[in-house]
Amino acid sequence: QGQGAARMAGSIQDDSGVQKRMASVKHKILVLSGKGGVGKSTVAAQLAWTLAAAGHKVGILDVDICGPSMPKMFGLQGKEVLQSSEGWVPVYLDASQRLGVMSIGFLLGSPDDAVVWRGPKKTSMVKQFLSDVVWGEIDYLIIDTPPGTSDEHISTTQYLQSCNPDGAVIVTTPQQVSIADVRKEISFCRKVGLPILGLVENMSGFVCPNCAECSEIFLSGGGKALAEEQSLPYLGPIPIDPRLGVSGDNGTHLAVSVPDSPVVAAIQAIVRQLPGQTPA
Repeated sequence: QGQGAARMAGSIQDDSGVQKRMASVKHKILVLSGKGGVGKSTVAAQLAWTLAAAGHKVGILDVDICGPSMPKMFGLQGKEVLQSSEGWVPVYLDASQRLGVMSIGFLLGSPDDAVVWRGPKKTSMVKQFLSDVVWGEIDYLIIDTPPGTSDEHISTTQYLQSCNPDGAVIVTTPQQVSIADVRKEISFCRKVGLPILGLVENMSGFVCPNCAECSEIFLSGGGKALAEEQSLPYLGPIPIDPRLGVSGDNGTHLAVSVPDSPVVAAIQAIVRQLPGQTPA
């Protein structure tokens, strides 16, 4: 691992540092999934892009220690985290500093480097991110987590507990194998007292980029049915659009590169239901 990552994980501050840093963040939203491969990081990135495009100041914190995706999804690979007198400075998309990103991916010598850490070191890394990153006065902090209910989730929710996080957006796909794991994620949130803002059903039908016809490759409706069963808000479906994957690989905002994609409207509809937004 890069020396920067090891330095950050080795320094642990008092819990009050997290409270002090989070005091300038209006809304703190975690993006969770029960299973990997459901597009959680893609959804997190699109939420951040869309909020920033709407005029909000946004930070996105990548606490997926072993599988950081955000540097690539925002076209920031190869960028370095700078240290100021107040702490670590996020990597910003541009000079407007409307959207800042923090990820362990910026601290590794190569994108191919594996992070082979046990739980305590991951916990230290998460705490460092929450207490030492200088976000400044921002409207939203979107926290992208790894799949499941592992060390990163426990640490993040523990340190944010006294900071009144808004809650979690849980991402699933329509298949029953994904729905089953989302039940565990819901159980986790309830056990740790983390509010659930709602469920998103990703990959809900495939939209042909040529004719715009929607084919239900993985069926649809599983996420909505689960939300109803669990008495949770259903934030909506997001269809499959191959151009979304291309956009993520290129580090571009889908609403700019492919404004007519049905995914753009789906994400905007979800964003309108987040705390601090005005529903349509």
